[in-house]
Amino acid sequence: MIDRRVLTAVFAAILLTGEAALAQDAPPPREPQTEDTPPAAFHPIGPMRPVELSVMTYNVEGLPWPVRAGRGSKLRAIGRQLAGLREKGLEPDVVLLQEGFSGEVDDLIELSGYPYVAKGPRKKQRDGSQLTREDKPRYKRVKYRRKGEGWGKWGSSGLWVLSNHPINWVKSHAYHYCAGLDCLANKGVMLVSLEVPGLPVPVEIADTHLNSKGASGVPRNRNRIAHHLQAAELGRFMGTDRTPGAPLIVGGDFNVMHAPDRYDYVMQRYPFEVVSQVCFQTPDSCDARISADGDAPWLDTQDLIGFKQGDQVAIRPIQVEARFDGSATGGPVLSDHDAYEVTFRLTPVPILSFPPPKH
Repeated sequence: MIDRRVLTAVFAAILLTGEAALAQDAPPPREPQTEDTPPAAFHPIGPMRPVELSVMTYNVEGLPWPVRAGRGSKLRAIGRQLAGLREKGLEPDVVLLQEGFSGEVDDLIELSGYPYVAKGPRKKQRDGSQLTREDKPRYKRVKYRRKGEGWGKWGSSGLWVLSNHPINWVKSHAYHYCAGLDCLANKGVMLVSLEVPGLPVPVEIADTHLNSKGASGVPRNRNRIAHHLQAAELGRFMGTDRTPGAPLIVGGDFNVMHAPDRYDYVMQRYPFEVVSQVCFQTPDSCDARISADGDAPWLDTQDLIGFKQGDQVAIRPIQVEARFDGSATGGPVLSDHDAYEVTFRLTPVPILSFPPPKH
């Protein structure tokens, strides 16, 4: 007789697979850009000027039957909601998706109307840890087989970027380390370069999904170490693959809710300015339309959006709001996460030139 815990792992594996069939009447999705897509040359568009760019991160719970029932209809509803915002001119310029495993995510993307789409690490992508010796503790990669470790990857990373602006290139990294049921998905990070009119250089945007806590099914110390190792991999990837001096926006499901140790470790390995923290600590700097409970509201959610200044483009958040949170303005609840949207103001920085010294 098969152990019930083994069956649990099998069902979880099915949950994470990205191979669910598309609905019969769904139109074929556009081919997403990946690392294999040849990069496009960047050409600045129009006069240089300050621009506003809205970025939304959303874990869409794109998990197929039998563990999640009815997700296809909810995913298509998300696509229709985004299309409705588009009709009003209110759609986010960029959408970062996590847990986009099931085939109906293609329906979401097609319905949403975004002209440019990129996909993160695929199921078969394998990357080394790229970590230094000091970042590598003694960690046995397969320890809890009955919780999904050592079963191989049953799904992709579930990461997608949808954009109104052209995507110049895509880079990605599949995390080498994981813990528990999270190992069944090829979690990682993706980085895209966007061509935004009015800016002298491309804007780079990262999307990631780090190891969960209790949902991983393994002891806390195990999933915590895996999360730390992934944070170190994230920092290494961003340090080597990001264009030096490029304006950067970072978002995704960091799995840091009520876990300051996890949050602090991410910030130590790749520090960036977290929007919810900036807006809470300097409330006059942005219009925060989200609740802020306690002294650290950035730990009230799994999801973060942050930024790094560029050499030629300054960035600051000017508005933060929740989407799909059940409120009158945010829209219906369609996932186990709310969506989180930030509007940034990006301003070209004049490059000062000095006359040559006199001899």
